[in-house]
Amino acid sequence: MQSDLHKIIVSPQHLSADHVKVFLYQILRGLKYLHSARIIHRDIKPGNLLVNSNCVLKICDFGLARVEEPDESKHMTQEVVTQYYRAPELLMGARHYTQAVDVWSVGCIFGELLGRRILFQAQSPVQQLERITDLLGTPNLEDMKYACEGAVTHMLRRPSKPPALPALYTLSNHATHEAVHLLTQMLAFDPDKRLTVTEALAHPYLDEGRLRYHSCMCSCCASTSCGSRQYTLDFEPTAPHAFDDTWENELVLSLLQLRSMSQVKDRLHKFIMSHLARDRVPLCINPMSAAYKSFASVFMVTFCPQLYSGAPLRAAPLTAPVGLTGRQALGTEDRRGSEEELQGARREAHSGSQQAARL
Repeated sequence: MQSDLHKIIVSPQHLSADHVKVFLYQILRGLKYLHSARIIHRDIKPGNLLVNSNCVLKICDFGLARVEEPDESKHMTQEVVTQYYRAPELLMGARHYTQAVDVWSVGCIFGELLGRRILFQAQSPVQQLERITDLLGTPNLEDMKYACEGAVTHMLRRPSKPPALPALYTLSNHATHEAVHLLTQMLAFDPDKRLTVTEALAHPYLDEGRLRYHSCMCSCCASTSCGSRQYTLDFEPTAPHAFDDTWENELVLSLLQLRSMSQVKDRLHKFIMSHLARDRVPLCINPMSAAYKSFASVFMVTFCPQLYSGAPLRAAPLTAPVGLTGRQALGTEDRRGSEEELQGARREAHSGSQQAARL
């Protein structure tokens, strides 16, 4: 993946309404799969959303992810999610939360895509909450039912603020009625009133993003020999089963029985290696990488000179989706030097083969 959503947002390149819809659709589509497996990402932010030159987006960095806890009596850590994208229930000290914290983060990113600036930018968690209430207004007691008592008291002592949601229309020309309607539902103060990812995906604002993604970008649909498109039966698939985290509990219990750090390290090493051997993803060749093209050129010149015409091998060019500007618009790295690199590799390989022939 050549870039990430943060680099794209802060770049001077133009982002069309189609870009916003396609990016938002892919984020929600990926989260639907995670949430169906009972996983909360807990650190959704633009820097953790990788993007390639075809505008295909991938969610990364699962360092804070965990399985959703159905038991509300069990406390969960509050030090999750980068502050700018942290849901109000986390800012107000909630000891138990749900997948709704991810939806809030996506709503913040949605607003950032529209306005090309961070939606709620503050220096501290308290100030962060102030920025949120400046837009949404002062919440009522029902909306703060998950907050700790001290945070509720602090909020009630502050002057009451009316909602300022019409300000969202000023984010950009792309902030249409449908866009603002979806955004406000994703930014509901009460997590129980916030849209789920499945409900967000059903919003009409994302219809065009879904159509564009599955028409020319996805790998789940296929183009036929006659030029038509064979669409998948399930545009937004779910996990076949919930993620099983019992092995984590078993590992923690086994580590607690050890008496030294060296024993802990040894046990962890054995555990990781056993799981890698069991769940290892088969290696495959990526024909689109620069390393592959260099390798292929050297291989053909050295071992198949009779089949090699002398021109450098080139992989099929990446093309942007219809209506999207692709690599140039997304500001990804320039690869104009790749042809010269291939020519140099071919000359070195050809020279090596001549020396071998003389020997």
